[in-house]
Amino acid sequence: MEIDKERIQTQEETGEKAAIDQVEDRVEAEMKKLEGKAKQQVADGLQDEQLAREGERLQKEGERELEEAKDQ
Repeated sequence: MEIDKERIQTQEETGEKAAIDQVEDRVEAEMKKLEGKAKQQVADGLQDEQLAREGERLQKEGERELEEAKDQ
């Protein structure tokens, strides 16, 4: 059985992301979400409103990126 090189399409040609890239996006989003949660908990202990807001922002951004990664 011979491979017809004219019919082969690469991921680059189809615009499809490699599986490792898809996982990497989800992992980064999950890490951002966890970092935000950790900052928020530290801020609660220190009673630092600015840090709490940053933690909340990171958590929401991570959740949004995670949803986008799942949709791809």
